[in-house]
Amino acid sequence: MTKHIFVTGGVVSSLGKGLTSAAIGCILESCGLAVRMQKLDPYINVDPGTMNPYQHGEVYVLDDGSEMDLDLGHYERYTHAPLTADCNYTTGKIYQEIIRKERAGEYLGQTVQVIPHVTDEIKKAIDALRGDDVDVVITEIGGTVGDIESLPFLEAIRQYSLEKPAGDCLFLHLTLLVYLAASGELKTKPTQQSVGKLREIGIQPDILVCRTTQPMTDEMARKISLFCNVRLENVIEERDVAHTIYELPLMLERQGLHTLIGDRLGLKLPKADMSAWEELVETVIEVEEKDAIEIAVVGKYIELHDAYKSVYEALAHGGIRNRVPIKLRKLSSDEIAPENVAAELAGVHGICVPGGFGGRGIEGKVAAAQYARENDIPYFGLCYGLHMAVIEFARNVCGLDDANSTEIDPKTTHPVIGLLDEQSKITDMGGTMRLGAQRCTLTAGRARDAYGTDEVMERHRHRYEFNNEYREALESHGMAMTGICPDRDLVEIVEIPAHPWYVAVQFHPEFLSKPTRAHPLFRDFIAASVRCKHDREASGGDHSATSDTPRSASLDHSSES
Repeated sequence: MTKHIFVTGGVVSSLGKGLTSAAIGCILESCGLAVRMQKLDPYINVDPGTMNPYQHGEVYVLDDGSEMDLDLGHYERYTHAPLTADCNYTTGKIYQEIIRKERAGEYLGQTVQVIPHVTDEIKKAIDALRGDDVDVVITEIGGTVGDIESLPFLEAIRQYSLEKPAGDCLFLHLTLLVYLAASGELKTKPTQQSVGKLREIGIQPDILVCRTTQPMTDEMARKISLFCNVRLENVIEERDVAHTIYELPLMLERQGLHTLIGDRLGLKLPKADMSAWEELVETVIEVEEKDAIEIAVVGKYIELHDAYKSVYEALAHGGIRNRVPIKLRKLSSDEIAPENVAAELAGVHGICVPGGFGGRGIEGKVAAAQYARENDIPYFGLCYGLHMAVIEFARNVCGLDDANSTEIDPKTTHPVIGLLDEQSKITDMGGTMRLGAQRCTLTAGRARDAYGTDEVMERHRHRYEFNNEYREALESHGMAMTGICPDRDLVEIVEIPAHPWYVAVQFHPEFLSKPTRAHPLFRDFIAASVRCKHDREASGGDHSATSDTPRSASLDHSSES
């Protein structure tokens, strides 16, 4: 019978409920349990797909094409739980279904209300993940206790626990112990008030996980236990990690959190096998003392770390796999131009251009792609980064001076990037976003060397494509199309074989990277960047551009992969 863990958060937002939920899932999987993960978000948007990255961070895409909250990225990086559209519900998604039913007459004339209709729909969403093959469902409630928009979700999980057999549901509350530097004290009052809010609506936390920057004393734990009505052994410290966020499962496992969960839910859990995570953290600590390689990330949303969360994590995974620390140089593409690109990118060992939409900052990304090509610096373009690489190559190598994407310049005479019609031809109108996992067949090149196979499935989130009418022109000048979507004859991967490592992909490989299994392309990009650093040190300085034209495309690179 499926058990349920409900994770709520209090005191402040962005406290780390997603990471904590993912860490719990990781530990329970290490005990041999089958886990499913779910996020319930209180905002009215149906999904994050239309939300500004500065407000909500990245949009995380699943195999089925669902556009999801970035916390689902944490779930996939920490666990093997299968994720589908049922793993993320918002207020908007819930109300959309309720309004559909009301318009269709499915409520048979009833007055539609928050209770029972909204809460029933939320409970139905929770039930969607139950199954004979599922031991535990972990459901994270977005927002902060006390927010008005979270109330229907909290009421729904209160009802849900009453309707299930005793011992089938557990409430875990993540809270913050506030540290006052002036007095050198940790304060528990905000935690007491947060738990009080929960108890007012009928939810008594079974376990309290206390975020803190300072050690929690036994006296403080007893005080929290007394005033929050939580057993002393169920008050858990979650201190800021010293080295990497991937320490979190180990920290919680050492405090016996899984044992507390097992006792409350009636699960007999074997000892957790955390050896893979212990080895991972040991590697991170070991390589911290080594010289870092510096990777420039040239993007439109650099100011918010979460806007490129999966990209940064995948780069870190590549560093772990290559046993080298990664130093990020985050550069806003708005502030890069041909006249300052050399100064902005001087000394970096690799350049990554991530995804994006719209024309703002495009010339900065194009300049970065050109600088990488001309200076033999490893280049990795992700989705929009492929568009920038193609535009730059068409302009500066093929002589198509005004080459562009119709997303940016609808009147360009050389639309090397454009929209698709139903016949998979480039047009200036129509087209819908390509979402989810799709096939890509590989031919000889860096990407196939990395994957070690002839076909892969990768996740997409974009609307504009490479224009096949320009394929021959770019290939004749030294750009290779090494990945093709066979179902629609779409270019998925471009490379410059004469370059030490220059790969751009139409998809988002960052979504499939894990700390214990770096994505092959990120692994090899970092490996190439390490070689760049070593070559630079051996030659006594930076590489410098000597020509706008790449070297012979016949250069054999198979031995370097």
